[in-house]
Amino acid sequence: NGTSVEEFILLGFPGTWQFRVSFVVVFALIYTLTIIGNASIIALVWRNSNLHTPMYFFLCNLSFLEIWYTTGVVPKAIGVLLGTSQTISFSVCILQLFFLLSLGSTECFLLSVMAYDRYLAICYPLRYCSLMSSVLSVRLALSSWLGGFLAISLLAFLTSRLTFCGPDIINHFLCDIDSCLALSCSDTWPVELATFLISIIVVVASCVVTLVSYMYIISSILRIQSAHGRKKAFSTCSAHLSVVTIWYGSTMFLYVKPSAQNSLDLNKIVNTFNTVVTPLLNPFIYTLRNKEVKLALGQAFRKK
Repeated sequence: NGTSVEEFILLGFPGTWQFRVSFVVVFALIYTLTIIGNASIIALVWRNSNLHTPMYFFLCNLSFLEIWYTTGVVPKAIGVLLGTSQTISFSVCILQLFFLLSLGSTECFLLSVMAYDRYLAICYPLRYCSLMSSVLSVRLALSSWLGGFLAISLLAFLTSRLTFCGPDIINHFLCDIDSCLALSCSDTWPVELATFLISIIVVVASCVVTLVSYMYIISSILRIQSAHGRKKAFSTCSAHLSVVTIWYGSTMFLYVKPSAQNSLDLNKIVNTFNTVVTPLLNPFIYTLRNKEVKLALGQAFRKK
């Protein structure tokens, strides 16, 4: 691929040994809770027939995605922090970049599909079952996965064609676009343009679909006369709205920009929240703010 650099060195978080060990403990705890939380949601939906609806089918897809999303980051980050696995080969670096960005793009599409599902459920409650059939929900989920991975294929290919002459130190605990652009000694304009355009297509387009869906949802809720009816209608989408706000806020900061930002340290902090903390928050948000999930969870514990 024309590169003279065969591997990179990941710096992770600089600091004393005690500081890095404390980060390892936090990362390991978050990773464990993330796997348990998301796997529990999948198992709960799988075993409870009352949750076999399109909304919870999409939620299972989201939880399955979060498990792999955080797995692609945390184990390697722990090795970097401990100093046992600070190097990463060029091919593995591109593979990690492709894997994480593809899963991130898939999450954008899944969240917009879930917003569309809530739009149909609230604005067309009597026709919801016919409009959002099981076949359509499977197609929408499959399209989200395929669209997410296909959208990043070109970007990963262009990044793999960059020339790296040195230095080979990445100021991060993972391989991301900004770090690769900062180290490349070749013309990075095509990659920056591709990153910007793909970000517009994936992040902004999916965000627009979500916003338009919620505009119709809020308009429909406000037309409900009883306060109890409005509260019940809003409760069906409050958890999803919380997840959407957290996800798009950090994602737009990282990727929707015309060129690489100079503050890689700030990107590192936001990336930590996006790839480590957010996958942990999602299952707890859906558990604490969704009555059906809490009811099914309570029934599962009572049975045991």
